[in-house]
Amino acid sequence: MWFDKNLEEAAEFYASVFPNSSVGEFTRYTDANPDVAGEVAYGRFVLDGNEFIGINGGPIFQFTEAVSFEVRCADQDEVDYYWSKLTDGGQESQCGWLKDRFGLSWQIVPERLYELVEDPNPARATAANAAMYKMHKIVVAELEAAVAGV
Repeated sequence: MWFDKNLEEAAEFYASVFPNSSVGEFTRYTDANPDVAGEVAYGRFVLDGNEFIGINGGPIFQFTEAVSFEVRCADQDEVDYYWSKLTDGGQESQCGWLKDRFGLSWQIVPERLYELVEDPNPARATAANAAMYKMHKIVVAELEAAVAGV
């Protein structure tokens, strides 16, 4: 993952949000690169058991919605938790998508959403999809209400 100059801050933030997470070792630039000697060059961190490598590569490349991470949630409480943590300093988008304070895109998705939008009854699936398109954060009760009348 390519960060400007805030890899260490991002890794610590993400590790505080996700269970089974940790921040590993960071390698720092040496005197061979005098403009940034002592600053973090790259490092490893683990989020919910998944290892990532980040680099402080500068502002040349930035995150876009072309890459996002999905967080599958068991229930509304979990959706609310991740939505609150990851939108703090970031921005909401639609259909469960958001950008965090570092510009990384996430999809915060309750399991129930997939069950409803993939319902074998096309009318129920359509109603669930229509409801989802109106949402920023996915609200399971609103999805359930949308399909209840079908």
